[in-house]
Amino acid sequence: MSIENVAVIGAGTMGAGIAQVCAQTGWNTTLYDAYPESLERGMQRINAFWEKGILKGKTSQEQKQIWSSKLQSTSDLSDAVSQSDLVIEAVPEIMELKRKLFSEIDAMTSGILATNTSSLSIQSIAEATSRPQEVIGMHFFNPVPIMELLELVKHDLCSSETIDFAQKAGAEMGKTTILVNDIPGFATSRLGVVLGNEAIRMLADGVANAEDIDKAMTLGYRHPMGPLRLTDLVGLDVRRDILLNLKESFGDERYMPHPLLEEMISKGMLGKKSGKGFFEWD
Repeated sequence: MSIENVAVIGAGTMGAGIAQVCAQTGWNTTLYDAYPESLERGMQRINAFWEKGILKGKTSQEQKQIWSSKLQSTSDLSDAVSQSDLVIEAVPEIMELKRKLFSEIDAMTSGILATNTSSLSIQSIAEATSRPQEVIGMHFFNPVPIMELLELVKHDLCSSETIDFAQKAGAEMGKTTILVNDIPGFATSRLGVVLGNEAIRMLADGVANAEDIDKAMTLGYRHPMGPLRLTDLVGLDVRRDILLNLKESFGDERYMPHPLLEEMISKGMLGKKSGKGFFEWD
């Protein structure tokens, strides 16, 4: 199956990034969000990324015009998905929300359905539809236009045709795909959140400041970004939710969010999206 039309559900940081990459791939892309103000912020974020690329000489005004012509937004769910060959969901990590959304979308389109969840059971989401064999996990990484990896997550009911479709879609987007099984945390989140949680523990214990903890990993282990800055980028609340999902799934206290993480969230320190987390953000 070829891809011409794509819908991205959720205009937050991840959804906007996914929609941007889809438009740059040349697909007719519709970004949906139930909240017009969120939709506007998502479209502004994409435009700002393109403008920054132009200022840096990495892209041209002509490229931006072509990409922009491939991207539209709507707050009408049926309008967003009805003609889509692929629907990618990127709403908050709440199982009930995702299942309800997939149940609604199922009746609106015949396209392949994908979820960007970083920790929830793909099969549980898929079973909210009448065709779980056509549902797959497509876990992107932030910032989506820059990060090369795309983690594909297959569940027991996922068909080989759906897996092939997702792998080809990833290749068209310029991503390198890995295929993992539907086990909580998959491959990446399970490792990433434990590293981030331990970095938070080290900060709370006074081992070093946030800058130096991150430098230990970027310079000592050649990570492209330190665990605390990455937590800021992903969102402290998102990281907390992933940890809690893993703790519940495995019954393992290793995934208990550190109290410092909970304290910062209670103060509205969510990372880049709020302007302050472990670091100050412009």
